Amino acid sequence: MQSVFSVYLQLGFSHIADMQGYDHILFVVALCAIYRIREWRKVALLVTAFTLGHSLTLALAALEIIPINSAWVEFLIPVTIMVTALYNVIVHKQESQLGTFSRSLQMNYLFALFFGLIHGMGFSNFLRSSLLPGEEGQLVTQLLAFNIGVEIGQLTIVTAVLCLSFIMLYPLKVKQREWNIFISGSAFGLALVMALERVP
Repeated sequence: MQSVFSVYLQLGFSHIADMQGYDHILFVVALCAIYRIREWRKVALLVTAFTLGHSLTLALAALEIIPINSAWVEFLIPVTIMVTALYNVIVHKQESQLGTFSRSLQMNYLFALFFGLIHGMGFSNFLRSSLLPGEEGQLVTQLLAFNIGVEIGQLTIVTAVLCLSFIMLYPLKVKQREWNIFISGSAFGLALVMALERVP
């Protein structure tokens, strides 16, 4: 019989990796779209910021410390993807014109942290619906395991995106600007459809 920890670890991983509810995947993809594989440390910082944000609101919402309006949360999640995608294209274009590729890491970090707060409220809706009868006393264990599972899923997505980016930019010689526009534009388009479908 599986422990509560392993059950919620798998639950966290499967939730972030669920292609039927791909909004969280899309955000992580958009978040690391402008980075190359050699910049994996910067991406790791961004994912850490996102994790800090969603862990905080996931815990507060699951413990019913803060109220959650599910309709608005589900609407705001694709909005975070659209803003990230737009930021990628606009800022990366400005940096390219200036001949610098600093990636404005501090601003990206704040974006990831703030948007993580919104995604965490989305995670809490799923987690609360997945709590099994009689397990409320193990909520801290469930939260920890679920967060670790989500983090593993996020790192798996980031690894896949960076590897794909490496293939496109080096063996296939795609220009980074074009790759960024393709990934960010695709993310924006999909998120726009989701946002229109979820208007409260």
